[in-house]
Amino acid sequence: MNIQFESADKVNGLMTITIEQSDYQAEVEKKLKDYRKKAQMPGFRPGMVPMGLIKKQYGTAVKVDEVNRLLGEKLYEYIRENKIQMLGEPLPNEERQQPQDLQGDGPFVFVFDIAVAPEFQAELTAKDKITYYDIKVDDKLVDQQVQMFASQAGEFVEAQEWSGNDTLKGDLRQLDDKGNTLEGGIEVAEAMIMPSYVKGDKEKKKFDGCKPGDIITFNPKKAYPDNDAEVAALLKMKKEEVKDMESDFSFQVTEIRHFQPHAIDQELFNRVFGEGNVKDETEFRQKIADGVKAQLAGSSDFQFLRDVRTYMEKKVGELTFPEALLKRIMLNNNKDKGEEYVEKNFKASIDELKWHLIKEQLVSANNIKVEDADLKAIARDAIRQQFAQYGMNNVPEDVLDQYADEQLKKRENIDNFVERAIDVKLMQALKQVVKLTKKEISLDDFNKMMQEQQA
Repeated sequence: MNIQFESADKVNGLMTITIEQSDYQAEVEKKLKDYRKKAQMPGFRPGMVPMGLIKKQYGTAVKVDEVNRLLGEKLYEYIRENKIQMLGEPLPNEERQQPQDLQGDGPFVFVFDIAVAPEFQAELTAKDKITYYDIKVDDKLVDQQVQMFASQAGEFVEAQEWSGNDTLKGDLRQLDDKGNTLEGGIEVAEAMIMPSYVKGDKEKKKFDGCKPGDIITFNPKKAYPDNDAEVAALLKMKKEEVKDMESDFSFQVTEIRHFQPHAIDQELFNRVFGEGNVKDETEFRQKIADGVKAQLAGSSDFQFLRDVRTYMEKKVGELTFPEALLKRIMLNNNKDKGEEYVEKNFKASIDELKWHLIKEQLVSANNIKVEDADLKAIARDAIRQQFAQYGMNNVPEDVLDQYADEQLKKRENIDNFVERAIDVKLMQALKQVVKLTKKEISLDDFNKMMQEQQA
């Protein structure tokens, strides 16, 4: 076997692999003998089929399989041993690759285009300064969290007068032109209305201060202008059926449901943080502040890594990529989407590839390795955040372990967990390497900054 690698330039490689009969013959003969031992043909005892018949029936297929196996094995072995940083998969050269007659004995010549990563150095030291945003946990943030926990633990109670976001329950009846109940008209028992969501100001005002037993005359189409779906939902009809509906309706209030947030008391403290872990509102707010601080640290770290990316891309400068070949590779991987898709997404793909190559060097320089324990920690953190979204902050450790173990059994989750673990460990390492310029910022300003960067 002969392998030659040529470089037209620093990023375009041409690999020629020549496979001789002597490279594959012994393995092919061995496999054909195994076929003979198992082959069953009419007129022959098992294992006694003539080798000529075995070669005739299976010879070409076995040879093709062996040639393909050798081709892939030796190609990637050469790439690995010669430390060629290949991008994507090798593709047959469109000019020099000739059709190969695999019915014959060879030699077989295969010519591949190889996309090679550009050479550059990505390095960070204590001389590099990068901003680290420290998000303030102020009283406003804590108040929002307190209100969220109180709302999650709240309940609906009956009220005697409508206010705010109360929900009204009552009976709807269609009226005629004179304001009387229309005989045979539309009637909806126990209809639900939230006046705060009524868009028509004049119609919304009619519900102010209403009490159980009050009868309100209003026009659904005017209450929800240009929203036939809302009108249809209220009247229990199809959207197309209310298109020309102009009638007024009477609404007799039968019940007012008021949402009452939970009191800020010991019962709420126990519910959020576990029995006896918080003894008063001061401790409750402090524990909330600590939790928010930990969550926001994750956002700060995420932004830090984004800033590292921006800083490093500028520091490394422009890189030369084998664009024509990479477009062929991208098209080959997206055959169902075509060239227009490739052209539209190629720049973004190159941007991501550049960052991937930079990050590879940073990961290697900082000896970042991902262990099973790291994946478990990432999975547990993801589960903990999911529970926190529902106000569950005191989830037992064994429950987190159980959910995390289930997530780690799913192959589709592993790559995401590995990538996240690399990011986390890289962030931790780089914060010890570069000079951090810490900047305190409010959450509102931080979110605004991130939105502007994404725009």
